[in-house]
Amino acid sequence: MKILVTRAWPKAAESRLEQAGLGEVTLRNPDTSMSHDEWMAAAETYDVIMPTVSDKIPAEFYPAAKGKLKIFANYGVGFNHIDIDAAHANGIAVTNTPDVLTDCTADLAMGLMFAAARRIGEGERETRAGGWKGWRPTHMIGKKVTGATLGIIGFGRIGQAMARRAHNGFGMRVVFQDAWNVPDDIKAANGNAEQLGSMTEVAAQSDFLSLHCPGGADTYKMINADVFGALKPGAILVNSARGDVVDEDALFDALDSGKLSAAGLDVYHNEPALDPRFLTYDNIVLAPHLGSATDGTREAMGHRAIDNLEAFLKGERPGDLVTPGQD
Repeated sequence: MKILVTRAWPKAAESRLEQAGLGEVTLRNPDTSMSHDEWMAAAETYDVIMPTVSDKIPAEFYPAAKGKLKIFANYGVGFNHIDIDAAHANGIAVTNTPDVLTDCTADLAMGLMFAAARRIGEGERETRAGGWKGWRPTHMIGKKVTGATLGIIGFGRIGQAMARRAHNGFGMRVVFQDAWNVPDDIKAANGNAEQLGSMTEVAAQSDFLSLHCPGGADTYKMINADVFGALKPGAILVNSARGDVVDEDALFDALDSGKLSAAGLDVYHNEPALDPRFLTYDNIVLAPHLGSATDGTREAMGHRAIDNLEAFLKGERPGDLVTPGQD
């Protein structure tokens, strides 16, 4: 059994994988993405691939890997970098690593919300540059968070964790949109949140709009001009989900028009190659995809991926299987 880990993991998780006796483990260089040629060579070589959200898998890979690759044991909760339909069609199982990164991602989203609302990035840059002239009543006025209305798009584990933090910690009213009809007990347990029928309804009531939905074809650019147009003037956008859920042209237009007063972003369309316009807006807080970047969480993600792989190789159903019909 040949196993490929596409990017470096925390050492404790790598050591466990190497010592688990599951097969011959290849650990790639952490600083480079796999090229098209590497992916096509991997299709003929590996029985198991353990990819990350930064991987870009060519469409031709899937049929080429048919009969060889058994599973993508994904390192990460998001899996929109994997074509699930193509994987399923070619007999490749896919697992992910939910739960273990919920708290840290919600924590980061809260941090982005506060940084954008209170202009912390702008203030830090001004202070470092020696431009701060002392306290004065009109200096860097931001937006109050406590008691404001938070709109959430996507009410899964991370969206619910965000709702709890906002309501329980800062007295925020929480409204949300999600495709599933959330039971009343879950809404009550997660910030007494109120489910609304559409994203524009949520936007119309939101002082802050936080995104916690998966990426992929179904959500591509769904935060668009209509959603931004429905916002209260001066609202703030927070995105710790996936960059491709936001229409970035519409985002810049909303900032220019004042519909958005600021944004706190951890993810982008073509990361790490940001649209250069992002660098021209002082009122955007830019983070380099840090949602799960804490010591315990990144290690736990590796262990969760290994747990799934071990179950699969034993002929058991992995706890985090995301491909259909492979029970």
